[in-house]
Amino acid sequence: MQKNIKIIGMSCAGCAKNLEDKIKKLENIKEVNVNFATETLTIIYDNLNLDKVYDEIKSLGFTYKLDDKEAILNISGMSCAGCVAGIENALKNKEGIIKVEVNLLSQKAKIVYNDKIRLSTIKNEIQNLGFSVVEQKIEIEDLKEKEKKILFKKLIFSAIFGIPLFLLSMFFMISEQKYIPSYYAIIQLFLTIPIMLIGYKFYLKGFKLLFKGIPNMDTLIAISTTAAFLYSLYNTIFILKGETQLSHMLYYESVGVIIVLIFLGKYLEFISKGKTSEAIKKLIELSPKTATIIDNDKEEIIDIDEIVVGDIVISKAGEKIAVDGIIVDGQTYVDESILTGESMPIFKEKESEVFAGTINKNGYIKFRATKTAKDTTLANIIKIIEEAQTKKPPIAKLADKISGYFVPVVCIIAIVSSMLWYLYNKDFNFAMQIFASVLIIACPCALGLATPTAIMVGTGKGAENGILIKSGEALELLYKANAIIFDKTGTITEGKPKVTDILCDGIDEKEFYKIVASVENLSEHPLGEAITNGYLEKYDDLYIDIQNFEVLTGFGVKAVLNDNIILIGNKKLMEIKNINYEKFYNDALKFSDEAKTPMYVAINGTLKGIVSVSDKIKENSESAIKNIINMGIETYMITGDNEKTAKAIANKVGIKKVFSDTLPEDKANYVKKLQEEGKIVAMVGDGINDAPALTTSDIGLAIGSGTDVAIESADVVISKSDLQDVFKAVKLSQKTIKNVKQNLFWAFFYNILCIPSACGLIYILGGSNLNPMIAAMAMSFSSIYVLLNALSLKNVKL
Repeated sequence: MQKNIKIIGMSCAGCAKNLEDKIKKLENIKEVNVNFATETLTIIYDNLNLDKVYDEIKSLGFTYKLDDKEAILNISGMSCAGCVAGIENALKNKEGIIKVEVNLLSQKAKIVYNDKIRLSTIKNEIQNLGFSVVEQKIEIEDLKEKEKKILFKKLIFSAIFGIPLFLLSMFFMISEQKYIPSYYAIIQLFLTIPIMLIGYKFYLKGFKLLFKGIPNMDTLIAISTTAAFLYSLYNTIFILKGETQLSHMLYYESVGVIIVLIFLGKYLEFISKGKTSEAIKKLIELSPKTATIIDNDKEEIIDIDEIVVGDIVISKAGEKIAVDGIIVDGQTYVDESILTGESMPIFKEKESEVFAGTINKNGYIKFRATKTAKDTTLANIIKIIEEAQTKKPPIAKLADKISGYFVPVVCIIAIVSSMLWYLYNKDFNFAMQIFASVLIIACPCALGLATPTAIMVGTGKGAENGILIKSGEALELLYKANAIIFDKTGTITEGKPKVTDILCDGIDEKEFYKIVASVENLSEHPLGEAITNGYLEKYDDLYIDIQNFEVLTGFGVKAVLNDNIILIGNKKLMEIKNINYEKFYNDALKFSDEAKTPMYVAINGTLKGIVSVSDKIKENSESAIKNIINMGIETYMITGDNEKTAKAIANKVGIKKVFSDTLPEDKANYVKKLQEEGKIVAMVGDGINDAPALTTSDIGLAIGSGTDVAIESADVVISKSDLQDVFKAVKLSQKTIKNVKQNLFWAFFYNILCIPSACGLIYILGGSNLNPMIAAMAMSFSSIYVLLNALSLKNVKL
C-alpha cells in the first residue's frame, strides 16, 4: 500500500533525510521517500499502523496534514433538530473528522474526514445512534416513497384505535350515566397498547439517544407518553382493587391521541418536504433513460450511461437531448428553458452546442457527444443544487447551537416545573399533565426545519430561473452584500466588440489594417478578435509569418513581421516603450468619450496610427444595475480600459465609481480594498482574468457564457448573459434569507410562548391548564407552518 503525507516544518534537506531515516526503521515499511521541495512523505508499506508513522513525524518536531476526503451520506430516521445536533456532536468528537454538516430536510450528512478514521467507522457510529445510513445504490426517492407509505399506514392503524379511545374518554367524561370504572380502564388500556406498539420506534430511538446523552424529539415523546402510560397503569391497578375514584386520573387517551397526532403531523410534514425538493425532481426527470446512437451505420437504442465521448447521437423532434454535444448534421430549435430560464427556443445548426435535458422542438439532428451522462451540464446543475441544499448558511449555526442544548434543557424544565406544582398543590395528576405538556410542546421540529426548507426552495427557485446558487452560505452572503463590482467586457457589454475607426499616418490604410489584424489574429483577447474579424469581413488575406508573438498582460501585444517590431496596445504601453503618442492622442480622447477603446499601433518605435473598437452595452445592463442601486447597494465597474472609455460606459448604465486601467491581479486587489473598508463585496465577471477577483470577493457571480475557470471560481452561476439575472439573484437571496428569519423567529417564538404556557402560566393567570393532546397538535402545527412558509417562496416573482 502507498500513502502520501504532507509534512509541515521542514527547513532543509537534512530535515528530510532525518525523517526518511527515522521512518525506514519502522516494521513493515518497504520504501520511504521524503521530497523536501514538495514537503511530501511517501511510504509503501504492508500491515502497518499509520499512527506509528505520525508519532515518528511528531517526535522530530514536524507536523503533518492528512488529505481531506468528503462523503455525503443519506441518513434515514432523523426527525428533528435534536437528531441533527446529536449526530453532529457525536461525530465532531471523533479523531479524524474535520467537518460535519447534517441537513434534516434532505436527510443528508456532508462529512469531511481524513485517514485517521474510516468511512465505515463513521457509518457505524451513525447507526449506533439509532439511525440508518442508506447506500447510494439504493434509489433515495423510492425509499422516501416507501417511508411515506409506511407512515400513512401507521397513521391509519393508530387512528383506528386512537379515535375510539378518544371518543370513549370524552363520552365517560361528559356522560352522567353510570359506568363500571374497571371496564372503562381496561378498555382504554387495550386500545392504547396497540398504538404504542405501532409507534415503537419513538421508544427504541428516544430512550437509546437519551442514554447516549443526545436526546431528541423522539426522546421527549417517549418520556412523556411512557410517564403518562405508567401513571395510568398504576391507577388502573388500584381501580381494579376497588378505588374507583381514580378513574378520573387516567391518561390513556393522551398517550394514544398524542401518538396519532404525531403521526398525522409527520405525514403532513412529509408531503410538504416532498414539495420543497420539486425543483431537483424536475431536473432529474429531464434526463432521458435511453438514447439512439449510430453504431456501424445502424441506429441502436442504448442506456444513456453507456454513451461515451465521441458517440454520434440522434435526436428527433420532441425528444429530450440525451447528453451534451456538438451538432454534426441537421438543424432545429431547442427549448433550453430548464437550463437558462429563457422561454424562447434557440436555433441550432451544424457546430452548435446542445445540452442534456433540453428539448428538440422540431428538427432531426445528429450530434457528437462531448460529455458522458454523469458529466453533462444538467448533471452538474443537479450536483450544485444538491450540494447547496446540504451546506448550511451561517444563520443556521445559531439554530444548530441552540438545538444541541434545547432538548436537555426542556427535560429539566419539565421535571422542575412538574415537581414545583406537585409541591405546591400536592396534585400528582396535575403535575403529570405539566410534565407531559412541556415535553411534547417543546419538540424542536420547527427549529430544525426552519433553515433547510427555505434554502431548498430558494435554490430550487433559482435553478428554475437559470440562477445556480452553490451553497446556503452564498445565499446569505449575497443577501448581506452592500457593494457589487461588475467587470465590463462580456458582463456589462456584450463581449463582442467591433472596429469603429481606423486612423493611420505614413502607411496605406489597408496595409496598416492588415498588419494589425495579422498580429491580433494570434491574440485571444476580445478586442484582438474584433480587429481580426473586422478585417476578414472586408478582405481575406492575413500575414502568416508573424514571429515572436508575445502578450504583454494588461498593456497589449508585441510581435515581429518582416523584421519589423510591432506594438499594439494602450497608452501605458506607449509610455513604457517611450513612444511618442501625441499625434493621435486627441483622437484617442475623442473615441474614449464616445465609449470606444482606442488601441495605439507602433512599428519600430514610431506611432503609425490607432484603431478604435466599441463593445455594445447589453440590452438589460442599464435597467438591471439601476434596480440593484435602488436596493441600496453600491455599484462599481472594473476594466482594463482607459479611464475615459470606462467612465463613458459606466455613465450610460448608471455606475458612478470606476476602477480603470486595471491589470488582472489588480481586480482582486480592488476587491480587498473595498473589504478593508468594511464592505461585503460581490464580484460579477465572466473571464479567466476575473477568477482571482471572484475567489477573493465575499460572493462571486459568474455570467454563464463565461469561461469554465470563472464559473468554477464563482459561488453563483448566472446561466444567461443577462445582468437582470444578477438583480434576480440578489432579490432571491433577500426573499430566501427573510423567509429563513421568519421561520427561525416562529420556531423560537413558538417555544418561548408555549413552554411557559405548558408550565402552567396560563393556569396561574386564571385560565385552564394546557392539555398534552393540545400540546401535540400545536407542536405539529409549528412544523407545518414553517414548511408552508418556505413553500411560499415558490410564488416569488423574480
